[in-house]
Amino acid sequence: METRSREELYINVQPIQAAGRLTADAMKAMISYGDGYSVCDFCLKPFRLDKIKKPAIEEFHFELAKFVGMDEARTVPGARRGFQAVVSSLVNKGDSVVLQAVGHYTEFLAIEQAGGIAHEVPINTSGITTGDAVAQTIEKARKKDGKLPKLVIFDHFDYTNANEHDIKGAVKAAKEFGIPVLYNGAYTVGIKPVDGKALGVDFVVGSGHKSMASPAPSGVLATTKEGAKKVFRTTKIEGDVSGRKFGIKEVEMLGCTLMGANIVAMMASLPTLRERVKHWDAEVKNSNYFVNEFLRVDGNKVVSECPRKHCLTKVDCTESFDKIAQKHKDHGYFFTHELDSRGITGIFPGATRSFKMSTYGLTESQVKYLAEAFVEIARKHSLEVH
Repeated sequence: METRSREELYINVQPIQAAGRLTADAMKAMISYGDGYSVCDFCLKPFRLDKIKKPAIEEFHFELAKFVGMDEARTVPGARRGFQAVVSSLVNKGDSVVLQAVGHYTEFLAIEQAGGIAHEVPINTSGITTGDAVAQTIEKARKKDGKLPKLVIFDHFDYTNANEHDIKGAVKAAKEFGIPVLYNGAYTVGIKPVDGKALGVDFVVGSGHKSMASPAPSGVLATTKEGAKKVFRTTKIEGDVSGRKFGIKEVEMLGCTLMGANIVAMMASLPTLRERVKHWDAEVKNSNYFVNEFLRVDGNKVVSECPRKHCLTKVDCTESFDKIAQKHKDHGYFFTHELDSRGITGIFPGATRSFKMSTYGLTESQVKYLAEAFVEIARKHSLEVH
């Protein structure tokens, strides 16, 4: 198998990889616990993974809940499995769920799997989902379905443009109708401070491999004590021939969640996460520095809201680099080659019209180098730089 070396040899601006880079401690943990059921060596009664004391998985779950300001937490195989667990617990066939028109596709699939109905909240002309729009969508859903939605799913920052949406307004609207809120923190938990109780949400979902310096698939689902009674319910089923029962295994978790290398890597990265969320303002400052330099190139545009409030940014180069691509013998790949020769990767090969990129985790000098590279490429191909 070919060795993957992009993190060591390149500045990687791929948004879904930027905050998922493993810490050195996580790498060591993965090597040590890489064997299949490694963490299950000491899985004694009550035979549930989150109760294992050696390694300290039980304690880690307590710390994980505290990290996101909630009462209880479980690790899950990615944020999508967190959505799935909550929706399957609260939504029955024919029930409706309110979510954003810019919500992640896995939220829609979770609703579909449960037999639910999706009601989308539109964005405004600035590309933002407001609390008022959430309230209006809830009202429309009630009139159309004859009953209130069972859940509101809200992305703090969407995965397309990483615009910041009105989470406080959304929570206020949902609470006025008595509807629980699932906070999608796939692009926040692990990189900026998140306090679920302070926000007033009922569930917090995070992505380990997107934002928590953890290997894929991994994620977190945290909730209040009230939410835990539903989402972390224990099994009641009994075999009609064998009479078997399954103790305190949790239904939505299918008994156990993350195990082996994935869980210990998450554990090893948590101290780093606690520290790095304190420096979110510096990360956003770097993002805006790059955007300002990027906009010096004539024709370059930023699709995401400005100034940036996140490190993920969607840009449009239709009137700049893509014009070069139309005439270049290598077409859009000229841009990829130019970046690659400067030690920069993460933008899809051949993309010159629009693409997403992230400066998260880069040093100040790396961000400056990245910005200079875009300007250099523009000048080399006779694009005007202001």
